[in-house]
Amino acid sequence: MNEIIKAILSRRSIRKFKSEQISDDELNSILEAGKFAPSAMNQQSWHFTVIQNKEIIAKVNEVCKENMNRAENKDLNLFYNAPTLIIVSGDEKAVAPECDASLALENMFLAAASLNIGSCWIHSPRALASSDEGNKLISELGIPSGYKIVGSGIFGYKASEAPASAKRKENSVNIVK
Repeated sequence: MNEIIKAILSRRSIRKFKSEQISDDELNSILEAGKFAPSAMNQQSWHFTVIQNKEIIAKVNEVCKENMNRAENKDLNLFYNAPTLIIVSGDEKAVAPECDASLALENMFLAAASLNIGSCWIHSPRALASSDEGNKLISELGIPSGYKIVGSGIFGYKASEAPASAKRKENSVNIVK
């Protein structure tokens, strides 16, 4: 089996991380893979905001929880203590910014898997835009005006083995020849 297929079939969402930060070389490889994702009309409409500061990740966590009405759960860490958070936003004027950004995230997840780095899609940063405090944080993070958060990924060295694959859904394919 070729290495790309192997990475696709073996990648799992990881939610338990070591505190050690991924290396700059690994981060750059992950980001480069994101930049090479396909995009509608090759607009490359994504913007990547990389956060590796624990205090800033904690602030994003708290604002997201507040905006999601989950602030009462003090122990809830939406980012599972991962050392790296990458928020991916898309240019709202582009043809298909949500698709472009989602494809970029998937490329980053597969690149991380190939480097034996754990990752997981985290949808909650989209909630930042639903409050004044969240919009202020979006600006402080350097997310460009006119860009909408599509999703994010957490990245780090795995603290435990990946879970087994969930059973794949039956009858999800039609082939028309």
